[in-house]
Amino acid sequence: MAATGACVFHGAIFWRLRRSRMSSGESFKSGSIPTTRRLAVSTTSMDQVASTSAPETTSSDLFRNGRFEKNLEHATTAIVGVEDGSREDTEVRRSLKDYFEQSAELIRSGGGAPRWFSPLECGSRMNNSPLLLFLPGIDGVGLGLIKHHDGLGKIFDVWCLHIPVRDRTPFTELLKLVEKKVKDEHHHSPKRPIYLVGESLGACLALSVAARNPDIDIVLILSNPATCFSKSPLQAVISLLEFMPESLQVSLPYILNLLKGGSSRLPIASVEDVLQQIGGALSQDFAALSSNLPVLADILPIETLIWKLQMLKSASADSNSRLHAVKAETLILCSGRDQLLPSIEEGGRLRQFLPKCEVRKFSNNGHFLFLEDGVDLAATIKAASFYRRSQYLDYVSDFVPPSPAEFRKIYDDFRLLRLATSPVLLSTLEDGKITRGLAGIPEEGPVLFVGYHMLLGLELAPLVGQFFEERNIVLRGMAHPMMFAKVKEGRLPELASYDAFRMMGAVPVNARNFYKLLSSKAHVLLYPGGMREALHRKGEEYRLFWPEQSEFIRMAARFGAKIVPFGAVGEDDIGEVVFDYEDQMKVPFFRKLIEDLTGEAIRLRADMSGEVANQDVHLPGILPKLPGRFYYYFGKPFETEGRKEELRDRENAHKLYLQVKGEVENCLAYLTNKRESDPYRQLWPRLVHQAKHGFTSEIPTFEI
Repeated sequence: MAATGACVFHGAIFWRLRRSRMSSGESFKSGSIPTTRRLAVSTTSMDQVASTSAPETTSSDLFRNGRFEKNLEHATTAIVGVEDGSREDTEVRRSLKDYFEQSAELIRSGGGAPRWFSPLECGSRMNNSPLLLFLPGIDGVGLGLIKHHDGLGKIFDVWCLHIPVRDRTPFTELLKLVEKKVKDEHHHSPKRPIYLVGESLGACLALSVAARNPDIDIVLILSNPATCFSKSPLQAVISLLEFMPESLQVSLPYILNLLKGGSSRLPIASVEDVLQQIGGALSQDFAALSSNLPVLADILPIETLIWKLQMLKSASADSNSRLHAVKAETLILCSGRDQLLPSIEEGGRLRQFLPKCEVRKFSNNGHFLFLEDGVDLAATIKAASFYRRSQYLDYVSDFVPPSPAEFRKIYDDFRLLRLATSPVLLSTLEDGKITRGLAGIPEEGPVLFVGYHMLLGLELAPLVGQFFEERNIVLRGMAHPMMFAKVKEGRLPELASYDAFRMMGAVPVNARNFYKLLSSKAHVLLYPGGMREALHRKGEEYRLFWPEQSEFIRMAARFGAKIVPFGAVGEDDIGEVVFDYEDQMKVPFFRKLIEDLTGEAIRLRADMSGEVANQDVHLPGILPKLPGRFYYYFGKPFETEGRKEELRDRENAHKLYLQVKGEVENCLAYLTNKRESDPYRQLWPRLVHQAKHGFTSEIPTFEI
C-alpha cells in the first residue's frame, strides 16, 4: 500500500487564517487582527501550503495582544505513514470542552466582519485535496467541526466561516460573501470540487449559493438544514424574546428552557434541562457544559439570539424559494432526536426536490450533530461515495483507505457475526504447505482473488475484516452496481446499508474499474458467479455458477497479476434455504415483488444468456440454524507474469480459466471434508473454550 502522510499540530488554539484570494472585505487588515491568544496568520495561497508540514513561521505570522510574537513552542508534528504501508492511529478526537475553550478565545477577539479561517490541525491534507468550506449554524463561531478537524484535514483543504458575535451582516450579504469565495476558488481551480458543509442556518446558506451557481462543481453536505424553520418551535420564541423584560434576559439557560415550551418555569433552568434541549451532543459531557454556561451566553447573548433567529427565518425562505435551481450533489444528515427542527421529515422532503440527493439518518443524535460523540463526518462522506478530487467520482483513484479508527468501527459492527462463526482462514505458502492464517497471501499486487460466493454474501465481512486486521490489506471487492445506485426508488434497501462495504473499498463491477484496480497493483476480490451464486436455490450449496467463457484471465495477464483461487464454506451451518426463487415465482404476490425489485436495480450481464445472465433480485426464505463455523482456504496462486502474449489466445486463456475454476472447487471440497474433524465446528464447544481461555483467544480447529 502506498504510504500516507499526516501532520497533527497540538496546542490550545492554533489557527491559521490565510488571505488566499480573498477580497479586502474578507481578509484581515493590520488594524483589524483579533487579539486571540494564539493566532497563526499566513499570506500564502491555499495551494501553496505544504501538505505534510507546519507552515514556516515568521515574526509577522503570530499576534498576541496586538503585538507580533513568535509562539509555536506548543506546536508538535506527528508524521503518520511509512514506506511499508503501516499506519498509526494518531488522529486527535477533540471534545466539547475544546469547543468551549476555543470559542471563548475567538469571542474575545472582538468584532469585525465575517471572515474565513483554517484550523492548523487541518494542515496535513493530501495533494489535490478538494476544498471544504464550513458554514456554521446559529452559533456562528465556525468551530462546529472541531471534533472532525483531524479527519477532514487529511483529505480536504478545510476553511471555516467565523461570524463575530456582534456582527449584524444580513443573510443576503453573507450569501454574497460565500458566493464570492466559491467563485474565486472555482476561478483559481476550475476542476476542483468545492464542498459546502452547512449546519442548520449554514445549510440554508449552502443551498442558496448552490442554486445561484449551478455551473460550478459544488457538493453539499447539509446537517439538519433549517429549511423547515416554519415548523420549528424556535419561530414561536422570536416574539417572546423581543418583548422579554431586560431583567429576565440574564441567561442562555432560561432561553433554552423557553424553547422547550417551559416558559412557566423559573428563570434559571437546571443543567439537565439545558442539556436535554441543546441536544445529545452536549448531554454527553455534563462537566464540560455546566462549567461553560457563561461561554454559551457569550456566544448567543439575547440580542444576538434574536438576530440569528430572524436570520433563520429569512434564510429558510430564501433557500426554499431556490430549491428548484439546485443541481449540486447533496448529502443530507438528519438527526432523529433533533428537538429544534423536524429534521428526519425535512430530509425526506428535500430528497424529493433535489435531483442528486442522498440522506443519512442518525436516529439517536440531536440537533448539534457534529459535536456529538460517535459521529465521524469524514467517514460518512467517504462511505456514501461522496468524496472525489475531480469533476467525476473515480472509485479507484478517489478511494481513501479506512483509518484504524474507521476500520474498528466497521469491524465492531460485524463482531456478532464474527463471534458466532469463529472464522478459520487457511492459506498456501510458496512451498505448497497449508498454514493457518494469511501468511501465504502475496503481499505485493496486483493480486486477484477468485472464489465462491456464499449465500447472501455472508462470507464477505469476516473475510475483508481479517485481511485488513492481519495483513493490512484492503480487498477491493468488485460489487454489484445496486450497492452504488438505483434505477428508481422503491423496495430495495437504502444505499446507506452498503456504506461499510464502500468504505472498505468495494467498487462497481465493470471492465474499466477492473482495469484500473489491476493497473494500480491492488488486491482485487472477484466472484464470477455473482448474484446467481449468492442467491442460489435449494440444494445448490457450494456449486459454482461461472460464465461459460473466461472473463478475467486476459485482463489479469495484461498486468501480470497473481490469481489466488479460494473456497469458503459454512453457510449450510448457518441456515437452510426453504423458500427459493422457483417457489416464489409460483406465488403472484412474490412474483410481483421480484419484478419490482429487479426493476429498481441496475442490470448486469444483460447481454449474456445462461444461468449467470442478468438475475432477478429476490430474497430467499431461510430457516436459521444454531451458528456453525466459517472456513476459508486460499490455494496456491496462479502466476500470469510473463504470460501476456500466451494468454491473449482465447483457447489458452480458457484453459487457465478452467484450471482456476477447478482449484476453487478443490478448495471447497477440502474444507467440506476437513471440517468434519473439527471438534469446534459447533457453537457450544466454542463457547466452552472461550469461557475457559477468554473471548479473544484463538479457537483450535482440525489438523492441517
